[in-house]
Amino acid sequence: MNLHIETPALLFSATSLILLAYTNRFLTVATIVRSLKDTYEKEESRIILLEIKNLNLRLTLIRYMQLFGVCSLFLSVFSMLLLFITQQEIALYLFGFSLLSLLISLGLSFWEISISVQALKVHLSGIIKKNS
Repeated sequence: MNLHIETPALLFSATSLILLAYTNRFLTVATIVRSLKDTYEKEESRIILLEIKNLNLRLTLIRYMQLFGVCSLFLSVFSMLLLFITQQEIALYLFGFSLLSLLISLGLSFWEISISVQALKVHLSGIIKKNS
């Protein structure tokens, strides 16, 4: 199989947008954690503590999402460099690892989104129970 230098370049725009989305998620969750920490210091609540633990897991997942996303971009660029210096076989393997890294990043993203949706459902269930 031949790999052309344009193929790894295709990941640039997608990976950049994904990393931007991950950073936005991180900043949003970090803001919520700071707010909940202040609330928890004023009134120690078991529910707030559980929310903070949930958000801590989400922050960890986002960090790994970013790590694998950056790794994907790095390996893509490195495979382009190898293609440039005519190291076709090594470049092909590195590009494969780049795709694998991107898949892991997207899988972690799905996991983090699932946790977020579950947390929102728990949040809304209290309101629904009150109004039933």
